[in-house]
Amino acid sequence: MPGPGLRRPPVGAASGPGAADTASRSARAAGIVRAARPRQWLKNVLVFAAPGAAGVLTRPSVAVAVGLAFVAFCLVASGTYLLNDARDLEADRRHPTKRHRPIAAGVISPRLAVAVGVALLAVGLGVAAIVSLKLLAVVGGYLLLSTAYTLKLRHLAVLDIATVASFFIIRAVAGGVAVDVPLSRWFLIVASFGSLFMVAGKRAGEYAELGDDRTATRATLGVYSLTYLREIRVIAAAVTLLAYCLWAFEQSAPGSAHPFFELSIVPFVLFILRWALLLESERERAPEDLVLGDRGLQAAALAWAVIFGLGVYLGG
Repeated sequence: MPGPGLRRPPVGAASGPGAADTASRSARAAGIVRAARPRQWLKNVLVFAAPGAAGVLTRPSVAVAVGLAFVAFCLVASGTYLLNDARDLEADRRHPTKRHRPIAAGVISPRLAVAVGVALLAVGLGVAAIVSLKLLAVVGGYLLLSTAYTLKLRHLAVLDIATVASFFIIRAVAGGVAVDVPLSRWFLIVASFGSLFMVAGKRAGEYAELGDDRTATRATLGVYSLTYLREIRVIAAAVTLLAYCLWAFEQSAPGSAHPFFELSIVPFVLFILRWALLLESERERAPEDLVLGDRGLQAAALAWAVIFGLGVYLGG
């Protein structure tokens, strides 16, 4: 019988150094997953865009190749996130939101983050090589550009925005490269200026959110003005909408009884307008967080996918 004031631990309860080690390992594992930012894998869905527009995704071999390209980008992107966060440790600790990231918060050590990041990069490049050497070159180019951005380009006004936008474009191009689908000029214009629209909106949100502390975490925000960033966003949105409309009308077969491509313009425009509205109010939220957190964007995206898919597979 235990003496007064002493109680037996509940049956099955963990205690002692072993339990503490297990909890610590679990915390580190959870921290690595968070630092890999799986929510941002949503961006990699862009690899399905070109094959989907070409109407070849229903072929098993194409679906497998594009799926592997998606996995390759997820692994390489997560590896770069871990390496970048390890390098930006001190700057992230001064940021109002980034200080909660696992490495900045001390949940995982920079050494562990670097080790896991390098492993993810190696596996991701290996997966790309399985698909084709062309895809390996594209993914390798993405990695080199990401490294250049971390070391230098993010500190250069204009080039920092253009580089981040190019990450989206590379993903879109990779899908076509993975299955040898030719990329139309309209596709590239929509992808390029749509990416620029999103990135300029994100920078404008950071500018408004950080206030006087903006230069402490991102030097280029001291060069930009909020008006300049909004002008970029307006121009990029206008070019994106115009290019998509011209492309949709070009895709439609003459005399077709099913104008699905033309009808897809409606949800596409609503998506862009809704996104622009959210950028004014949500400020620093990342693109993937906006999409995952807003029913309006999700509804517009689903409607566009259905109508566009009908145009591709049933004839526009």
